[in-house]
Amino acid sequence: MHVVVVESPAKAKTINKYLGSDFQVLASYGHVRDLPSKDGSVAPDNDFSMSWQVDERGEKRLKEIAQAVKNADQLYLATDPDREGEAISWHIVEELDRRKVLNGIPVKRVVFSEITKSAVTEAFKNPRELNQELIDAYLARRALDYLVGFNLSPVLWRKLPGSKSAGRVQSVALRLICERESEIEAFRPQEYWSITALMEAVGQGQFKARLTQLDGEKIERLSLGNEGAARKAEAAIREAGSYRVSKVERKQVKRNPQPPFTTSTLQQEASRKLGFGATRTMRTAQRLYEGIEVGGENVGLITYMRTDGVAMSGEAISGARENIAARYGDNYLPSSPRIYKTKAKNAQEAHEPIRPTDFRRLPEDLRGRLGEDEARLYDLIYVRALASQMASADVEQVSVDIEAGKRAVLRSTGSIIKFDGFLKLYQEGRDEPQDEDEQETRLPKLEEGQDLHLKDVDPAQHFTQPPPRYSEASLVKKLEELGIGRPSTYASILQVLQDRDYVRLEKRRFIPEDRGRMVAAFLSSFFERYVEYDFTARLEEELDEISDGRIDWKEVLRRFWEAFHQTIEETKGLRISDVIDALDADLGPHFFPLDPDNPDKDPRLCPSCGTGRLGLRIGKTGGFIGCSNYPDCRFTRTLAAAANRDGEERADLASQPRVLGEDPESGQQVTLRKGPYGLYVQLGEAVEKGEKPKRTSLPKGLDPDAVDLGRALALLSLPRSLGMHEGEEVTAGIGRYGPYVRKGRTYKSIPADEDVLTIGLNRAVDLLSKAAAKAAPLRTLGPHPDDGEPVTLHSGRYGPYVKHSKLNASLPKNADPDALTLEESLELLRKQAEKKGTKGGRSTKASGGKKTSSSKSAAKKKADQA
Repeated sequence: MHVVVVESPAKAKTINKYLGSDFQVLASYGHVRDLPSKDGSVAPDNDFSMSWQVDERGEKRLKEIAQAVKNADQLYLATDPDREGEAISWHIVEELDRRKVLNGIPVKRVVFSEITKSAVTEAFKNPRELNQELIDAYLARRALDYLVGFNLSPVLWRKLPGSKSAGRVQSVALRLICERESEIEAFRPQEYWSITALMEAVGQGQFKARLTQLDGEKIERLSLGNEGAARKAEAAIREAGSYRVSKVERKQVKRNPQPPFTTSTLQQEASRKLGFGATRTMRTAQRLYEGIEVGGENVGLITYMRTDGVAMSGEAISGARENIAARYGDNYLPSSPRIYKTKAKNAQEAHEPIRPTDFRRLPEDLRGRLGEDEARLYDLIYVRALASQMASADVEQVSVDIEAGKRAVLRSTGSIIKFDGFLKLYQEGRDEPQDEDEQETRLPKLEEGQDLHLKDVDPAQHFTQPPPRYSEASLVKKLEELGIGRPSTYASILQVLQDRDYVRLEKRRFIPEDRGRMVAAFLSSFFERYVEYDFTARLEEELDEISDGRIDWKEVLRRFWEAFHQTIEETKGLRISDVIDALDADLGPHFFPLDPDNPDKDPRLCPSCGTGRLGLRIGKTGGFIGCSNYPDCRFTRTLAAAANRDGEERADLASQPRVLGEDPESGQQVTLRKGPYGLYVQLGEAVEKGEKPKRTSLPKGLDPDAVDLGRALALLSLPRSLGMHEGEEVTAGIGRYGPYVRKGRTYKSIPADEDVLTIGLNRAVDLLSKAAAKAAPLRTLGPHPDDGEPVTLHSGRYGPYVKHSKLNASLPKNADPDALTLEESLELLRKQAEKKGTKGGRSTKASGGKKTSSSKSAAKKKADQA
């Protein structure tokens, strides 16, 4: 008997079918052990020895593996084909050795980049030994992350109250987000004008041209800085009298397709085109990699999704070319295959890019068998990979200069696609909207010397825009450009920053929270070297050199630790006042800028008492602006309010609500306020103690500056009735989790780009029908032995779960829903009931009628919120 260990149960189930009865395939469910979160897990004074700990889940898996190995002839380790997969295999062997289980049993490593029968069977014909260089690179990265996190986080907790923890790569990503926010705050818009003329070629149609030259001077973007200059330029064009084509340039350009996806480019494009976050993209790709049942056997639909490589295998290229010829014709097939190359950085470069395992498996054929996310992502991966082997697009670029009398020259640019090639199937998205100067138009066929007619001239006012905040796509792209982190880690990096409340994602853009800005400023002031882009990128390069066997991993750790430990020691003498002074100096120019129209005005003068000096303060939840005359003056502002650039002194809404007007029915004031859970509008004030006035939260993404009396009253009138459907009323409102529509006991969140105040009945019914379909159980596992009510399996927002009555219990990570039994589900429900103090969804009480600990916790939480 041969024992095979993989990571996930879904993968184990599939591979077991491929290998047959002589093989027993077990799942480790990821790592079986890790460094415990305590001092001494990595010991620099003992040559960086590392103490590993097996958790309860890992112990259960190791016992299963050890029991199977005792009777095995061979142990195969078939974990994922990357550095992390190599480490999981190493941990398993180390633990089995420690438990004296192997006893000379041969151990081999097998890797495959796709879960198909041919790929798996071929991999088992060519096993190898564990790659020590990859293991060393993993050990170095794990030790570095531990040493930074475990030594730097306590410094943050002591010196910067309200902060959480810091990580080696996450801190650099946070710095990027905060620096971009500072650029936006420091930005001053500059006025400029553009002049566009509407021209007509007789019998050929109209087109637009923009002013590029006036009185011999080239017109740059900011050349026309005010309306007066723009009107003079407009007059010069209108009064020209004659308009003639002076120059026509035509250039033939070939546009080549992009290579298939790597981890990074998949995350970027899924963000642009599908609106997926990096975590959602990788989770969905994992399910596609593990596959579905096709033709009686489970097959993976895509190759391994953690890769830096772009070169497809010869077999895959042949499959793509056959598909192109059959579906689009020989015109769309280049004479020879396209070969993509990239400069290798580490062993992961040997992997293929992310592509379909079989190009004959069309997206439209799988759509009904995949979830919505899986279907959309598979389609994106498929068309990108197929387009990468298609013919180039032939584009004719045309540029036309037009003389307007003797004073002005206009230019129009356009392009004509002569042959669409790969563009027939795929065009890469953009991180930012196209600039107006880059936009092209379709032009009539013009010739030099041709006379034209002027139809109109349009002077348009513009203002320069600040750099945009990072989206997930643009931040991943920036991190990759800087060489910081690795694509397979980006999803977790971005998620950790949000989980720590250092940043928030709003309208798909990262905005730093006050806490995040404080942490970034602190690290830049006292640990500058360790958040430098070049330093972090160099560490990544050294990890790659370790994986290539070019440098000793402990030497990398020694060099890092010597300087880092010294910096940590130097911070022990820091006083809180030192920290405040440093951060005040760092962040002060952004929060207290001089008014260019009134340079003598002190930007730090307290607007409340008129004598105090505003400065940075540190509270339990992070930074804020406070007055030096505290406690006599209690004026405060959040950092976000302090950074406001509209020229008005705006007090924090938490301490000074904004009056929007009076409710015409009740005569009570309507105000905009800020509470512990965000912004809200309120009608009137509390009359009696404990009585709460009418309140409604602002929908996420709604600009508080856009809230006037009318919108506030509309929000306060929620929930509103949309009409009747199938005998039940349909309503729209705002709840704990944001805007929703409701019918009976069925709720459905309203998408972020739709308005709770304007959504109609038809759209609400459509949303609710999808919610009802999603709420339907995947299957019934059987009756509950206590009451006979069914126990069902469902797919939820956070993964699969089982349900009995009103009690839900999530399945463990990596558990196989298809293999779940009634007995296993009952055990999950039992544990969940113990946690919640419930049975079958109904509250239970301890003896004597006392509240359970769960009830006490709920009561305390309610009291805290009050």
